[in-house]
Amino acid sequence: MVEFVSADWVESQLGSPDFLLIDPRGPMRYMQGHLRGAVNLPAVRLFGRENRLLSVYEMAEYFGSVGVGIDTPVTFYDGGDGRNAAMATWALEYLGHSNIRIMDTFFESWSAQGREKLYRPVRPTANQFEPRLNPAVRATLEETAEASNSQPSGDAAALLDLRSQDEFGGLPEVDERPGHIPGAVNLVWQYLVDGNDSYLISEENLKEMLAARGVGENQPIIAYCRSGIRAAVGYLALSHLGYDVKLYDGSYLEWMNQGMPVEAP
Repeated sequence: MVEFVSADWVESQLGSPDFLLIDPRGPMRYMQGHLRGAVNLPAVRLFGRENRLLSVYEMAEYFGSVGVGIDTPVTFYDGGDGRNAAMATWALEYLGHSNIRIMDTFFESWSAQGREKLYRPVRPTANQFEPRLNPAVRATLEETAEASNSQPSGDAAALLDLRSQDEFGGLPEVDERPGHIPGAVNLVWQYLVDGNDSYLISEENLKEMLAARGVGENQPIIAYCRSGIRAAVGYLALSHLGYDVKLYDGSYLEWMNQGMPVEAP
């Protein structure tokens, strides 16, 4: 499970030789200011052609290129909305890494507090990453279809759509077949992000939102969005609270492109 750490703790570690700090934002954001010693690993590059997740070998090589080994303690921080760190930490968990931290303060707050930031890129030292695959955190198309076809119950997995309400309802014409996976309930991913005093909303608020959508505390959950990155925020929030959750990284794009049934009000 990912551990959240304070900005003060991260600040106390800056400059330590064994402290691997990763900024998963895009290169432009990184160059506009980053924490001292942070190496850049854009989370969006975990996806290749047609927004498909890279292979296990490719992801391991990508993380290894910035110094991550299977047992290397890794700390992430993020900015804006938290999607990048959520996606990167899920990918590491899928590869079998278990020593992961996230700073519980966004970069914008760090900067507003007058803490140190730099503008020159940090050259990483590559490492060998030998993955120990953890398939328990990843939902397949087949598992998602089984959940979609199941009658609602405490045993069947709940499908949680983390896209916007308009996307869920099939309003914008961004997809050839607008709508959502049959049986899914909608919880917009931004609702899970605090962004002020902490990364995520409170446990109480999250449980209230899930209960209002008919999702029980002991019910398995499959989180999805359009391509997986937004749903990673849902995965992070739910797994942090101990929910049995998987990320369907293929998400709505794969579902739609495979000719699976679509539902739209």
